[in-house]
Amino acid sequence: MFKQFGIGAPSEFFTQPPSVGVSIARSGQLDELVALEQLGSRRSFARDAEIYAEGDRADCWFKIVSGTVRICKLMADGRRHIAEFFHAGDCFGLDGEGERTFAAEAVGDVIVMRFNRAATERLIDERPVLARCMCNMMLRNLAHAQTRLLLLGRMTAPERVASFLLELAERRDVRRVLEVPMSRNDIADYLGLTIETVCRVLSAMKRDGTIAIPNPHRIEICDRDALEATVEM
Repeated sequence: MFKQFGIGAPSEFFTQPPSVGVSIARSGQLDELVALEQLGSRRSFARDAEIYAEGDRADCWFKIVSGTVRICKLMADGRRHIAEFFHAGDCFGLDGEGERTFAAEAVGDVIVMRFNRAATERLIDERPVLARCMCNMMLRNLAHAQTRLLLLGRMTAPERVASFLLELAERRDVRRVLEVPMSRNDIADYLGLTIETVCRVLSAMKRDGTIAIPNPHRIEICDRDALEATVEM
């Protein structure tokens, strides 16, 4: 939760420069986030396990401690649409409706913190600083959703794959080596492509020297400029 709100966890907070620590302490933000963290309960899920199903009550939300979660929906014709991947430090399940419109599944082994929605809302009512933090998080999620609309509506297959790799690098805060926990089929359903197209584009990027693929779950960015140029085409 703390990284999602733009600061470190309590142990990390005290290792920051004094000026940063004093600023956060004076704002009262640390106390608010600690109070929120204490509401959570720890849960573990195995690979492909369902965290919640479409149609379940939206009476809780989650923060990922470790692992990756996919938010997905099975269409009437049997196709699967993956709306989002969330990683360690991300929050998900903050649905505005009373029922879930998507399902959440563990990509690999996942540990999450589960937060009761009603208890969170009571805490927000008592602590305005926390309300601002939650609002900022939702605004970031909205901005990302708008970028996704552009990706699915306008980008070619190579642009979508390149955009995905750059997005993964940014969210993991890495420059070169990407750990890719999701399958090629997951990536295809996220990008609105077929698995054959995803594999073909990745193979072309590998031949061009833009990326290297040591194994299916690791991709190395060899030429970041070329990857960024693909997105900007």
